[in-house]
Amino acid sequence: MRHEVNLLSRSSVRYLLKHRLQLILSVLGVSLGVAVVLSIDLAIQSAQAGFRVSAESVSGRATHVIVSDGGYVDESLVASLRIDYDLAAVAPVVEGFASSPSIPGRAIRILGVDPFLEGPFRPYVAGGASGLDVSRILTTRMGVILGERLAGTAGVAEGDTLSVLIEGESWDLPVVALIKPTDELTRSGLSDVILMDISGAQEVLRVSGKLSRIDLRIEDGVNSLAEVREALPASVSLQRAGTRTDTMSGMIAAFDVNLTALSLLALVYGMFLIYNSVTFSVVQRRGILGRLRALGVTRREILRMILVEALWIGSAGVVIGLTLGFFLAQGLVGMVTATINDLYFSVAVERLEVEPLILIKSVLLGLGATLLAALPPALEASGANPRVAALRSEVEARARVLVPVAAGIGAVLCVIGAAVLLIPTQSLSVSFTALFLVITGLALLTPAGTLMITRAVGPVFRMLGGTLGVMAFRGVGTSLSRTAPAVAALVVAVSVTVGLGVMIQSFRSTLSQWLDGTLQADIYVSLPGPSASRATGTLWPDLVEDFVSHPEVAGHSTYRGFDLIRGEDAFRLVALELDPRGERSFDFIEGRAEDVMAGFRIGSGVIVSEPYAYRRGVGVGDMVELTATSGVVEVPVLGVFYDYGSEQGAVMMGRALYDRYFDDPGITSLGLFLADGADSDAVVEDLLAGVDDGRAVIARTNDNLRSASLEVFDRTFRVTAVLRLLAFIVAFVGVLSALAALQLERARELGLLRAIGLTPGQLGRLVVTQTTMIGLAAGVLAVPMGLILSVVMIYVVNKRSFGWTLNMEIGPEVLGQAVALAVIGALLAGLYPAWRMSKTSPALALRGE
Repeated sequence: MRHEVNLLSRSSVRYLLKHRLQLILSVLGVSLGVAVVLSIDLAIQSAQAGFRVSAESVSGRATHVIVSDGGYVDESLVASLRIDYDLAAVAPVVEGFASSPSIPGRAIRILGVDPFLEGPFRPYVAGGASGLDVSRILTTRMGVILGERLAGTAGVAEGDTLSVLIEGESWDLPVVALIKPTDELTRSGLSDVILMDISGAQEVLRVSGKLSRIDLRIEDGVNSLAEVREALPASVSLQRAGTRTDTMSGMIAAFDVNLTALSLLALVYGMFLIYNSVTFSVVQRRGILGRLRALGVTRREILRMILVEALWIGSAGVVIGLTLGFFLAQGLVGMVTATINDLYFSVAVERLEVEPLILIKSVLLGLGATLLAALPPALEASGANPRVAALRSEVEARARVLVPVAAGIGAVLCVIGAAVLLIPTQSLSVSFTALFLVITGLALLTPAGTLMITRAVGPVFRMLGGTLGVMAFRGVGTSLSRTAPAVAALVVAVSVTVGLGVMIQSFRSTLSQWLDGTLQADIYVSLPGPSASRATGTLWPDLVEDFVSHPEVAGHSTYRGFDLIRGEDAFRLVALELDPRGERSFDFIEGRAEDVMAGFRIGSGVIVSEPYAYRRGVGVGDMVELTATSGVVEVPVLGVFYDYGSEQGAVMMGRALYDRYFDDPGITSLGLFLADGADSDAVVEDLLAGVDDGRAVIARTNDNLRSASLEVFDRTFRVTAVLRLLAFIVAFVGVLSALAALQLERARELGLLRAIGLTPGQLGRLVVTQTTMIGLAAGVLAVPMGLILSVVMIYVVNKRSFGWTLNMEIGPEVLGQAVALAVIGALLAGLYPAWRMSKTSPALALRGE
């Protein structure tokens, strides 16, 4: 038995080594698929880990935190908790963000603490055994302590000053000490943190008398928690320490799932390639397999031999894919981090975070996909009787019989996928499962579609190409076992490209139209901040007064906004004081605009964005609960409006209503309406010229802000563009593999044609014509399939991911590019086989005769 196994193994090895090109392409397909999946997982994991490590280093050993919906907690509460309620482990914290010219493009977290209260929470601040003299941040005005990694990145040492921009003001902060953590976790967590005395942090952040939160350590059980909750004023709430971090991590869940699903497509294309490769190996060895069966080799042994071959290919592909994945992740992590910084929260990634589970997942996906793709041809080879196994005609006969069967199964899968999409749920896993069912169903419909198209265009090829044209289009149908998987792989790749292209084009068009309606002011003023898409900070009252009193300014609107995290819920609270022209900014889904704005103006309720309403199931007349300075209040919803600024949703109220509930007179940004005939660019220059030295303000015209917003959008989809390109490369390799296998398998047939007078040029044209037909068929099939996928992505996946309604827009250039992409891809893939066969000697091709 062992001897037979060794003989079969040696036979497999000889076959694989003899067909090196096929082996290389197969391994390449698996490795690219694994590399894409691994790189996305590593990039997402590293971004998440970077945020969590930083958050955990900042939160330390706190078990609970006291926070406020209004953004800040009154610092007098600390003394009350320590004295009146005898809580020893209480630490006030002030947090904010800064930027530094020494570290361009990176947000730095400011952590203001009381060093004498830090012992139970952040040992690296408390000093003691670490030898850190924390008292120096108390004795040195604006003194700061940096982690040694941040100091190295910024190029500063103890005794130097660090130049930073905080809340629009420039500061030179003396570096009084460096923290040198002994563990890597703390070292990474402090890589973007500046430690300050709490009073200094309050001064630079302009929040005198206020705290971002109060950290607590409560370990005596439920009764202690209840006592603390009862002691708190109504304007604040007690939360578990990790709740905020978990909620913020959950904000990017939809982003993560979308990238992961797109990366898995590359692996699906790799499966087509493996199916092609194994089918080719079975077909090419049909004579050998038939003789082996006649000599007594069992079906199980044949099955095992072919699956072991596939396992070797998969193993080699996985090893190479893991290596490629690490290199690819180095580039993708920057793109993923930039998108998170633009759209969600600030995060810094020091290094790739590699978890064993991610590697195990990539290995299992690579090997599992390989074996799954190899199973059908392996079963076919093991199931054939010895006589039939030796007949090529039987293989093609079975392939033609299976075409309607595959089409039927494909139609059923599409129907099932459509039914799953109709399930009323916000689950992305369900949505992507349905989407993959639809994609699989469409792929199974491809062979039938290919036959229909080749029959339809056959007369055209006969008229243009004569006998060679007839041979080309008939060759596609008579080699269906080889051409069908190649066309299917190309169709899926191009259809996904079409679907994503239409979705992105629709998204961009919708966003552009929304910006045209939303950006009513002529000039927008805000402070520089850590995010390119979210205004933060507080404008100086004197600057606001100077700007609105400019002679060319005829009116203004004010905006106050900040993110609220209440337990597991997160949204943006916005207060608006609108110029009458600014009221035209809203396009309402629910509520009559005139009635809604009349109520909004007098403070009778709030308006909520579409994502907020969708995720929480609220509508006009429902109540929204907010924790105001005076306690919990409920306000009615007056209207629901379209908004593409935040997928978490926004609650907006008039400034008068906000001032009634919140003790916060600040203004985050300002919209200026100019007098007729005023030059926006000239006014911007004049406004900025009057800004005091040491202050930094961003003033942008309507057009500039619109362009900047679209630039953020384009930057967001760069990761998607890279993944689309990588997935298409995998599909291209699959088509190249299939066409090379098809032409090399036809060596005898093409050699015979050469022997009876076909010139090398005619032979090359025959092969190129056939590949053109395959590309044309793929392109024609990909367009309707891509449009179906775009409908699913726009109206189902996007809605469930982000809560936005998009207007579908189909640009003819996207559809034309799809057909061109398929034809050019197939042509390029067919060049090598055409050149190879045109150079092959007829005698060499017919040497077995």
